Amino acid sequence: MTLFLNRGLSLSSGSISAVPHGIFVTATDTGVGKTVVATGLVRLLARHGRRVVGLKPVASDAELTADGLRNADALALAAESSFALPYEMTNPHCFSPAVAPHLAAREAGDAISVDALVDWYARAAGGAEVAIVEGAGGWRVPLHPDGFLSDLPERLGLGVVLVVGLRLGCLNHARLTLEAIASTGRCAFVGWVGNRIDPGFARLEDNLATLECLLGSPPLAVVPPLEVADAAAAVACLDQPRLLRAVFPPQ
Repeated sequence: MTLFLNRGLSLSSGSISAVPHGIFVTATDTGVGKTVVATGLVRLLARHGRRVVGLKPVASDAELTADGLRNADALALAAESSFALPYEMTNPHCFSPAVAPHLAAREAGDAISVDALVDWYARAAGGAEVAIVEGAGGWRVPLHPDGFLSDLPERLGLGVVLVVGLRLGCLNHARLTLEAIASTGRCAFVGWVGNRIDPGFARLEDNLATLECLLGSPPLAVVPPLEVADAAAAVACLDQPRLLRAVFPPQ
């Protein structure tokens, strides 16, 4: 199969990452497994001796607890991290409604500034060798009052791992996301992870081959349908030398 991979596409081949080294986990859509992959990466890197922290800058769909609003994805990342942070450092912008974060932020009167997020990242990730930063939704999720969440990894020069939800429509979504990541030249595309969210997805192997052409590389890992979608289940699929070299290259 021959596809015009590089037509209009310029990929960064080297990381311009801030210190500490950081990976931003984005996805082709919401609900396709960012948290499973992100928490799995945190656990995997910790298992391999890295001092790692999981972060979630913006989250909606939180529950009110005795300690305040808490988001399940952020709590899962914190549970896998090598060291503890106050919840507000793991997840500085947390909202109750299960809606797009910029709408929830507007309703809460919370103005999210990229400058403030950059400062937050320096403090939250300062004690780590590597930070795994989970996005919200897809790459171009809006912020309130302006900008996109993708402005954060672009400002920091974080490497990007793309989670592709393997279902009908993923080819278009994956390619368009890659083009958006590459459009500024500020982030290195680390690679992609396929997640089999639709066990009945037809022509799986053919679609994986097409994604390899469209995204310029084979998958770092393919996560099968999981009975329990958590870090413990995901890490067995992610523990591969190629993925480890990609997310934390040898010095």
